[in-house]
Amino acid sequence: MKQSQYFLKTSKTKPAEDVSINAVFLEQGGYVQKVMAGVYAYLPLGQRVLQKVEKIVREEMNTIGAGEIFLPSLHPKANWETTGRWGTLDILFKVKSQHSYEYALGPTHEELVTPMAQAVIQSYKDLPSAVYQIQTKFRDEARAKSGLLRGREFRMKDLYSFHASSQDLAKYYETVVVPAYLKIFERLGLKAIYTEASGGSFSKFSHEFQVEIESGEDTIYICDKCKMAKNKEVFSEDVECTNCGKTSWRQTMASEVGNIFKLETKFSESFNLQFTDQDGSKKPVIMGCYGIGTSRAMGVIVEKFHDEKGIIWPESVAPFRIHLLSLRGAEKEAEDLYESLLNSGIEVLYDDRDISAGAKFADSDLIGIPYRVIVSPKTIEQESVEIKKRSEQGSKLVKIDEILNSLQ
Repeated sequence: MKQSQYFLKTSKTKPAEDVSINAVFLEQGGYVQKVMAGVYAYLPLGQRVLQKVEKIVREEMNTIGAGEIFLPSLHPKANWETTGRWGTLDILFKVKSQHSYEYALGPTHEELVTPMAQAVIQSYKDLPSAVYQIQTKFRDEARAKSGLLRGREFRMKDLYSFHASSQDLAKYYETVVVPAYLKIFERLGLKAIYTEASGGSFSKFSHEFQVEIESGEDTIYICDKCKMAKNKEVFSEDVECTNCGKTSWRQTMASEVGNIFKLETKFSESFNLQFTDQDGSKKPVIMGCYGIGTSRAMGVIVEKFHDEKGIIWPESVAPFRIHLLSLRGAEKEAEDLYESLLNSGIEVLYDDRDISAGAKFADSDLIGIPYRVIVSPKTIEQESVEIKKRSEQGSKLVKIDEILNSLQ
């Protein structure tokens, strides 16, 4: 992609209202544009990153055998009245049409996925089963803040599992979902900490996946022995670790990237979702739900990987692998290299703009693509290009005829 033709404009001006690192660099770097508090438009660079995050999530959900669905964002009021959450969930966006019908904008999808499952789950032979989706959610947050970390409109993957027993749910929760989640975050470049948290109205405990960040909005306590953690809201200094039994903790700040719950029968009883067991008796289906904020994960990655100049994307989610910069006097050689990179299947953003080298370097640092390749009259004299990794200080000269092998 040639930068002169790309829908991209960087800015030297920091956003006035939001000082969080991800908001500053994503807006200045041309990844997102703030529409209003808690609502962002994703520009081409940002959409490429979000799609790569969601591709990783989708691949791992498919690997564990979950079926992908796509549920409406507009929900009938009756479903939310059935579960009692129409009047109790304070973040619920409520919409009244010109025809006096009332709806909810989906903050989560238990109210739709549970009745949907009635047509599929009837016998113990239909269990266990799991479905997931990746889509836009809406939550009427009192204080939308911190860029992509707390929004009123955001992207989320939500997985729902259905079981014949609590024992089967517990097995799926611990041996299927938790390893899959840890693998997802590892692929995103994040070291996620398995963290015990309050279960709210669903169960005694839920679990979060937290990433240590100095600017994190959550306080967690990490067990010195087994590295499992507890959220501040369920912590006291003398409490034993539920994983290893020790009482030695390290306090740190972190940001949540995932949250999982055992719903048990809360929603299946509301919608009369039952199955016929082997003995012929009717029983409520046991359920679990498992979320990953994909847009939030994108913001957390920026909070974790940056320097004073801009973003440093992990290669797995970077919008492009190569940022090719041509300096004045080397346009033809840069154009030839650009075509070679494209023909080799390498994702490349080619800065072919007629601006100063300094401006190109500054934009490249801000945008944060993993590798910068510079073609200049000086490098051409040596039949080489200069390659610099965004996460490192130094650069190296590589012969033009060796560049593809070097990058691969």
